[in-house]
Formats: sequence, C-alpha cells, structure tokens
Amino acid sequence: MNLLEDLQWRGIIYQQTDEEGLEKTLNENKISLYCGIDPTADSMHIGHLLPYLTLRRFQQAGHRPIILVGGATGLIGDPSGKKEERKLLTIENVQENVNGLMKQLKQIFQFEGENAAVLTNNYDWAGTMNLVTFLRDYGKYVGVNYMLAKDTISSRLETGISYTEFTYTILQAIDFLHLYQNYECKLQIGGSDQWGNITTGLELIRKVEEEGAKAYGLTIPLVTKADGTKFGKTESGTIWLDPEKTSPYEFYQFWINTADADVVKYLKYFTFLSREDIEALAKSVEEEPHLRKAQKTLAEEMTRLIHGEAALQQALKITDALFSGDIKNLTSAEIKQGFKDVPSFDLSKDNELNLVDLLVEAKIVPSKRQAREDIQNGAIYINGDRNTEVSYVLAESDRIDGEFTVIRKGKKKYFLIRFI
Repeated sequence: MNLLEDLQWRGIIYQQTDEEGLEKTLNENKISLYCGIDPTADSMHIGHLLPYLTLRRFQQAGHRPIILVGGATGLIGDPSGKKEERKLLTIENVQENVNGLMKQLKQIFQFEGENAAVLTNNYDWAGTMNLVTFLRDYGKYVGVNYMLAKDTISSRLETGISYTEFTYTILQAIDFLHLYQNYECKLQIGGSDQWGNITTGLELIRKVEEEGAKAYGLTIPLVTKADGTKFGKTESGTIWLDPEKTSPYEFYQFWINTADADVVKYLKYFTFLSREDIEALAKSVEEEPHLRKAQKTLAEEMTRLIHGEAALQQALKITDALFSGDIKNLTSAEIKQGFKDVPSFDLSKDNELNLVDLLVEAKIVPSKRQAREDIQNGAIYINGDRNTEVSYVLAESDRIDGEFTVIRKGKKKYFLIRFI
C-alpha cells in the first residue's frame, strides 16, 4: 500500500480537498506538510495525538513534517467546536504553554536526517503584525460572506461571536500561506473541526500566489468510543501526556482498559504496527479475547512512544505488583504512581499505632471489633504480606523507602499510609 492507501485502511482520512491531486503529488515528490496546535494548556492530552501521529506517518514515508505551535493564535482563540467565547490567555500563560507542548512534540518526531521535522511558532510572523498589514495584505482576500458560511462561525451567530474569534480563521490561513511561501508547505492536516480553517488557508494561497499554486487539505476523524462515552476521559479526568498530570502507569492503564469493540480501531489509529500484525491481533480479539493481547500491545506501544522504554517498564512493574499483591519491591516513586487514587491516611513518623488502632483511625474498618476479626481471618495484608497478629505494631521495616505502607483488605481494597 502507498501512504494514502494505508491511511484509508486505518480509517484516518475524514475529508480531502483533492484526493487525486494529493495522491499524484505524494507519488511524484517529497513534500512539506504541517499540523498546528494552539497552546491553550501546558500539555497535550491524548485527544490531540491522532493528527500528530498521522504527521509522523508522513515523515516515515519520507516527507517533511512542520509542527506549528500557535503562540499568536493561542492569544486569540479558535471558535471551532466551542459554544461560547474562550477566555483570553496572557502572553506569559501562552509562552509557558508553548514550552510544555514543544517538549512533548519533540518526543514524537525525528528532528535529524534528510526529512527532519521543523518546529515553528506563528508568533514569529503574526505576533508583531500591525493592523493595517493584516487588513490590506490578507483581510482583503477573504470575503465576509465566505467566512459566515463556515460552520465554526455560523454556529456561533445566535449565541454570539466576537470580532476577535471571527478573524481567527484568517490568522490560521496566514499560517498556511506563510509556510507555503517559506517552507514550500503543500499540505495542512488537522482534526475534522479544522476543515473550515484549512480551506480558508487554501483560498488565501490561491488568491495571493501566482496562478497554478497548488496546496491541499486533509482532515482526520474525531476519535470516538463504541459505548458513546468521550475518548480520553476517565473517572479521574483527562489523560494528559505530561507525566506529572497523568503518570505513565495511569497512561498505560488507560490503554490496557480499552474495550474489545475499540481496540482494533485504536491499534490502527495510534500505533505504527504493520497491517499483518494488527490483523493478527484482531483475530486474537475474536478468538481469545480473555488473553487481551491487543490491549496489552496497544498499552505498551503507546506508553513507549510517549514516555519511553524506562517508563513503560516501570508501568509494567507496578501493574504486575498490583496483580500479584507483591508490593515490597516497589519504590516510593512507583507507590505514588500506582496508588495515586486509593484512600490514604497521614501518620506521624513518630507514631507507633498498633494495627487494630491504625485500621480504625485510617477508616479502613469501622470498629476495633471488626479490625480484630479481619486480622484473625487473614483479610489484612501489609505491603502484600498477610498479617494475622492482632497485637502487631507497624515497624520501620514496614515503611517503603521510609514513606509509605500499603494496607490491603481482602483481594482488591487498597489503602495508603503516608508517613509525615
């Protein structure tokens, strides 16, 4: 399969402006193409991934990816997909967010070699543009009726849209024109909500450049879940790429918990596995779903890609420890990841509570009588080891790295004791 055929097989292409022209261009030339992101937060979440992984597929096929971070457009706000006006960010906020995004984008692309990725910031050309230049050199070419016909604008006319957000599509069009003129960029890709902005860029290129100028647009479908719930969200919140916001263990767990109905689609979307490998995993989902080979592969591929091999191995270690109940070999850093969302109780390092009192004070059990019964019945574990001594007092050796003790009641109810 050629690149576009592979993208079609993976279900990645949603819309194209000129399928035949783009295929001919890609077959005959190595091109530059771009995808942009506005720095509305200091981290991407997994909902941002698909366009950039698609951009990386182009890089693997020999094309040059341009990653554009919207230091200027982030100050304006894209109305796409929004029912109301965005809150304006300060220049300081935007710059801080730009730094965070650039660090993550560098993890995904190759920045060395013949088709090394290029990282750009549209603040470099749009941030200092004066109003007269904007109106005369660009605004003149984009008709108001044309803009009003855009879904992102027309959908906001009843609830209201400011002139600031109204002009956003022109700013993004200027980006495409600038990259076309300075980087020979022939293609913009983006999520399905970016179709209107992409086509405005193509319109501007057509009018500003000489006759025969040719560029293309391609959009990617919105990622959905078979059960109708939102992709990238869990009970604990958004799945971020920043390991401080979503730990590699939590990241791994998100992917490994993918439903059978979604896992093959996600393997196609997000991994760089071959068609043969994915079809073999699809067969496993049908014939031996209990083994969860597809989910394990998806989780490993994604965690390795975003967080690296060391973080993947750490996530696997935590997962194995929680499954087996063997907690003692985990470090305090791994305890923080694996037990981030379990109930916790702070205890002074000088406090020598016996186990019965600790279970009651930490609200692990409702009473001392229940605590004694649970201990005698073998339902209480300390760092994975069953403890049946009613008179037991937690020792220094029970503290992992001097910071934590993990109490388990029954098979799956974990509690974290933090020593302060």
